[in-house]
This record gives sequence, structure tokens and C-alpha cells, in this order.
Amino acid sequence: MKLSVLDQAPISRGDTPEQALANTLEFAQWTEQLGYHRYWVAEHHNTNGLASSSPEIIMTRIASVTNTIRVGSGGVLLPQYSPYKIAEEFKTLAGFFPERIDLGVGRSPGGSQLTRSALTDNQNKSLSEFPRQLTDLQGFLHNSLPREHEFRLVKAGPRVENVPPIWVLGLSERGATNAAQLGVGFVFGHFINPAHGEKAMQTYRENFQPSVSMEQPKTMVCIFVICAETEEEAEELALTQDKWLLSVGKGADTKVPSIEEVRKKSFTQEELDIMKKNRERCLIGTPAQIKQELTRLQKVYQTDEFMVITNIHDFEAKKKSYQLIAEAIR
Repeated sequence: MKLSVLDQAPISRGDTPEQALANTLEFAQWTEQLGYHRYWVAEHHNTNGLASSSPEIIMTRIASVTNTIRVGSGGVLLPQYSPYKIAEEFKTLAGFFPERIDLGVGRSPGGSQLTRSALTDNQNKSLSEFPRQLTDLQGFLHNSLPREHEFRLVKAGPRVENVPPIWVLGLSERGATNAAQLGVGFVFGHFINPAHGEKAMQTYRENFQPSVSMEQPKTMVCIFVICAETEEEAEELALTQDKWLLSVGKGADTKVPSIEEVRKKSFTQEELDIMKKNRERCLIGTPAQIKQELTRLQKVYQTDEFMVITNIHDFEAKKKSYQLIAEAIR
């Protein structure tokens, strides 16, 4: 089983965005030492609690301070951008860091309609264009656009030898089908909504078509994980993520609260029910418990790689969590 990292560059209450970005660099070095396979950075906009608004720039810094871990986007919000421009950005990254760059892309609108309008400069870009954009992106990366394509003579540079692999982030059979038909990797977002995961992964494997990107189907599952030496400690740490997820769901303040702040707050029954439901997106427990659950999910999803995300307040506890997970899986 391979372990990887998804980082949203969360900002803990009391920290600055600058500190969150510094934590990201330290955390990338830490997880590389622990043997994690990939380090991916998310893309989020118009939020006060996540510093990951420009994954390409963060990726460059991460790759510059690490040596072996693969660095990627989880993921670039393709519907808002030009496939040609993304191809050039990631081929440039691959030129600087050969065989270490991954291009993860998603169909998300990136936030509210107003936020999306700002991202697209008020251009009317339909989310339904995502499959076509994926095809164009692959074509620009590999210089494989069909002869009848209007941009066939436009080449994406630099023309590096080792092109980054494409991964599609998805939550349903639709996303799985898009990835399978294009012959690229598929990442299922268990941490967002686990409801359709098993079926989506099955759909991807059954419909995969080899391509210039990949000859065989490749999958990952991304999941919230909080690990500590005791159940009690893990549950306490999880309180901050519980409250954070509740706030994110309401479109409220998205800074990660402290344990003390959470303990002082009273919750309605509806909020408690939401937090309980959100736990379905998470694994919380001791190293032995986390290993048992990841092994179970490995059989359910038929995947050999899990991408771990942990948004808790205490940065040192987060580092310890990833250490315990890595040691348990070895």
C-alpha cells in the first residue's frame, strides 16, 4: 500500500497565511522523510482559511525543497482555464523537476458563481465542456491533437521528454468514465463524499482505454485520517476538524479552530448530526485501527494507494499523525 499526501494549506486560528505556507514546505519535507509517495496541493479560492489558491506556484516551492517525493495538483480546476496554458505550466514544471510532477485536474467550479466569474474573467465557460477540455489538455501535453483540430499547429512548450501524467479527481461514475475513456488516472474523493466510491472505481477499471498518458488503469483514494497513540487523543484532535468541516459546509469561517475554542462552543442537534455524518469521510484512531481500516478500504476500492488529508489545528500533532500512519503501514 502506497501513502500520499493532499494538502489544502489550512490556516489554523491564530496563524497567518504566511505561516500556513511555511508549514506546507516543512510538511512536504517531513512526509518525504517518512516515505510518502506523492505530495499534492489543492486549489481553493475566496476563502480565509485555506492558503492553496495557486497550486502551481506552491508545487514549484515544494519540489525545490524536496528530492524524491512526487509533487502534484489536487487539482487544477480545469473548467476555469485554458488547457493549452495548463499544459505549458506543467511541462515547464516537468522541465525543472523531471519524473516528479503530477497533473491532477478537477471539474469543480471553484466556489460561488461570483468567484467563478472572477476566475474566468466573466467568460461564459460551461462545466459540460470538461471532457472536451481533458482531451485537449492531453493533446497539448503529448502533441497528439487530431489533424482536424483547430489548434493542431499550436505546440505547448517547453517540449520536454517526460510529460506529467494526468489524473482526474472525481466523486461519481461520470468522473470515473471521463478518466477511463481518456486513459488517465482516477482519484476518488472519499474525503468529500464516499457514497459512490466503490461503483466509481469499478466503472473506471471496466472502461479504461490505454492512451498516450497511461497503458494501465491507475487509481488513488483520498481520505481524511487522524491518528494518535490513543483513541482518546485521536478523538480530541478530531474535534477541530469536526468543527472545521461544519463551518466549511455552512460557507462560514474556514480557519481551523483550536480544541479550546471547540470545547467552549455549544452545538445544536442538527449540527451534531452533521458532524456525525461527516465522520463517514474520516478515519480516526490508533495506528492499529487506522491500518485495519485502510486495509479494509483497500479491498473495497481495489486500489493500492491512499492519499491522506488531515486538517487539525495542532501542526505538530498533524506531523505525528502522518508518522504513526506511515509506521503502521510499513
